[in-house]
Amino acid sequence: MMIFTYVEWFIQIGIVGFIVYFVTGRLMGAQVNFIRKVISVAASVILTSVVYWYTYLRFTNFSDESTLHIAMDPSALLWVGCMLLLSMLFYLISELVDPLQLNGSVDNTQQKSWWRRIRNHWRHQKRLRYILKMAVTNGLSRTIKYARQPESQRELAIGLRDTLEKSGGMFIKFGQVLSTRKELFSPVFIDELEKLQHNVDPLAPEKVHHILYNELPYDVSTVFSYIDPTPLAAASIGQVHKAVLHNGERVIIKLLRPEVKEVLRDDLGLLVDFSTWLTSKSAWAESLSFRELAHGFAETIREEMDFSLEVRNMMQMGKSLENNIYHIHVPKVYPQYSAHNILVMEYIDGESVSDAANIFSAHGTNRKDFARDILYSFFEQLLFAGVFHADPHPGNIHVERASGEPVLLDFGSVGRLAVQQQEGLKLFFMGVQQEDADILFDGIVLLVDDIDITKREKMEQSISQVLMRISYLDNIPAEELVGMIFEVVRHYGLKFRSSVAAALRSLVTLEGTLHVIDPTFDFFDEAKAFSAEYMRASITKPFREPMETKKRLEEEFSTLLPQLRKLPRRLDRLVQLVEAGKVTLHHDLFSDPTSANFVRMLFSRIILLAVGVTFGIISVALLAIAQFIDEMYAVYLNTASYMGLFLCAILLVRVSVQALRDEKDTK
Repeated sequence: MMIFTYVEWFIQIGIVGFIVYFVTGRLMGAQVNFIRKVISVAASVILTSVVYWYTYLRFTNFSDESTLHIAMDPSALLWVGCMLLLSMLFYLISELVDPLQLNGSVDNTQQKSWWRRIRNHWRHQKRLRYILKMAVTNGLSRTIKYARQPESQRELAIGLRDTLEKSGGMFIKFGQVLSTRKELFSPVFIDELEKLQHNVDPLAPEKVHHILYNELPYDVSTVFSYIDPTPLAAASIGQVHKAVLHNGERVIIKLLRPEVKEVLRDDLGLLVDFSTWLTSKSAWAESLSFRELAHGFAETIREEMDFSLEVRNMMQMGKSLENNIYHIHVPKVYPQYSAHNILVMEYIDGESVSDAANIFSAHGTNRKDFARDILYSFFEQLLFAGVFHADPHPGNIHVERASGEPVLLDFGSVGRLAVQQQEGLKLFFMGVQQEDADILFDGIVLLVDDIDITKREKMEQSISQVLMRISYLDNIPAEELVGMIFEVVRHYGLKFRSSVAAALRSLVTLEGTLHVIDPTFDFFDEAKAFSAEYMRASITKPFREPMETKKRLEEEFSTLLPQLRKLPRRLDRLVQLVEAGKVTLHHDLFSDPTSANFVRMLFSRIILLAVGVTFGIISVALLAIAQFIDEMYAVYLNTASYMGLFLCAILLVRVSVQALRDEKDTK
């Protein structure tokens, strides 16, 4: 009988806890986190129940009394009230100690499913432990050895490469990018990191067979007459095999590694978490928009994991470079044989520009001219086509063996610039070429978000200082120039549009690649020469191509003519409205929906805060007055005072929780 009583008691407490869970959610009003809300209510129920039993119930025979009698007891009402208030306070504390949440995180479903969040958290920690293990096993011992023997750089370089390679996923991609940064690392490190371009463990033959027969839209035997079982190359995201179609065309089959999506998802989670923490701790990281860069990188990696996007990118790039005078080749792609995890494209017999010395010699190629063609083609992509290869490292630029022409590979990362940004970059390069801060500022205006034109004079002064630092100098590294411009933009609280930032970063990567082709190549001087040639061509084009210019003017005039026809009627209507006194110019804060919502939200917070504080002040005053009254009605004053304090606490907690959630949502 006693066991049944306790079971009944626990069921009743559970029901009370459920009611408290529902009521606290309604009282707090903000979008609350399910897991933290459950934990807060559970902690409140357990703590208040233990205190209630220890201070009161154990001295009574509550097991013999009815539930209704216990519920009507004033102590029970105090217990439930404390339970309600403490659950809200516990949730407020959890919000205070919880790190900032990211809007649009890598896995948005984590906000929807608590089970998925727990599972992802466990996978995240498991992956982190594995990476740390690889770092200790392959890097720490060699680092200590290097510290004792500073001349042995090779040991440390091998340790770094082993750690990145065995960590896999995003870390191999990171090593591939580092292998192009010759200005940061010594040749020993570059030699080791370049091995990450090719030396990755290939997929087992049975996995290759499984992917082909499950992902290819058609039966394998009806498409290919031969598939080389030995991979031509293996990379962090996929690997490639040579094959022959039934019509005799030689092709490449690119396969996505089956485990890559899960591994990269965890790696990107680590990167996003780190970038969020670093941004919250470092003003430098915040000024660099480090968290936004991490999200941009995550988006790029996600695109690279979907080969159907790469197919589209290759078709778009091939079309944009079809009539390019610099003869940059884009391999033909076969969309009918491609899917999300498989890509079929033309086979290119050639070598990376870093290993193409024999091909250059066989064709008598002038390396400087070859590098110039690649650079000018890239400028054409940026400034005219608007579609550009966003990752031009040496592994993605090959030399065709038969023709000696450059070939672009790996279109998983392709950037796109709107016409406005193309014009901005043209002005940007013209301003650098002419060392004109005014032109350079006009270019930056088109490349950034929300610029304050009133700061033009100050910004032009800062830009002039940058131009003075590079005047009368040759061979200015692109990274240095771009870095100085980025510094000016950040100084005035601005940031480049994401597509523009990607374009400028790809220019820095391209400079490293061009130096691999020709170590004496002057990127800065060649960029100025291209800009000067573009200006001359713009001036002389109407004389060189009069018919084309006439056609363009006709097209422009045809689009402008309808607006010109409407202009007299609009002016007449405007004059009539002015004469009638019906035209007024005004702007109020509520004309903008965002501003209106902000004001309403702020006003509601202030009202809640004022009401809560008022309840608190009145309740404290009534409580103080009740202490000097000996009459029976003093108990009513005490009751009203405590209820007022209770309401004050609820309102203040509600305002605090909502303010914290709003702050995190805007981060």
